[in-house]
Amino acid sequence: MVKKADGSRVRGNQSRNSKATKARILEAAREAFATLGYERATVRTIAQMANIHPSMVMRYYANKEGLFAASSPFNLHLPDFSEADRANAGERIIRTFLDRWENLGVTGDLPALLRLSVTHPEGRDKVISVYTQQVKPALDRLTASKSSAHVAPLIATQLVGLAFLRYVLELPAVVGLSDEVIVKQIGGAIQGYIDGKSTGKKTQQAARRPKSS
Repeated sequence: MVKKADGSRVRGNQSRNSKATKARILEAAREAFATLGYERATVRTIAQMANIHPSMVMRYYANKEGLFAASSPFNLHLPDFSEADRANAGERIIRTFLDRWENLGVTGDLPALLRLSVTHPEGRDKVISVYTQQVKPALDRLTASKSSAHVAPLIATQLVGLAFLRYVLELPAVVGLSDEVIVKQIGGAIQGYIDGKSTGKKTQQAARRPKSS
């Protein structure tokens, strides 16, 4: 019984030490990714900042990609779009997301996350989580009706498509677009989805149309 009690106590200590080590790793990783960016922050650098051996980082998080997804906050701090003038909601949405993509701050390195989502499941899962838990609810509050269930996904195609071409692929023609052109044109497309006009209306009609046999 004494040995069993001792064994339980040791396992408890090990568990507490494990949690403390993981917390140190995450804290160091957040600082490294925030100050150095995803590309320059290495596992070795993060391990040095956490004052542990690099193998410990790999033990808990397998790779840099998993650590990045686990440690970065990716809190978009989205405003309540439903409080804005509905006629200008499309422009407000695109301005907000331009700010989040370009000004990393406490949001996290979103372009790096998008790049990661293409090649690693950790990144893909994180992007889906950000959309499901933050983006979709914010957009749904703006278009709260059963008939507009397709609006948030359609807006997401504009936001993610722009982000991929501008910040990941860095297509020169898209990188060269001014913010005002993006706000006017893509904001206008988003406004069309919100108002149920143009493509958004056609999509809604197509969704109701019965499939031909």
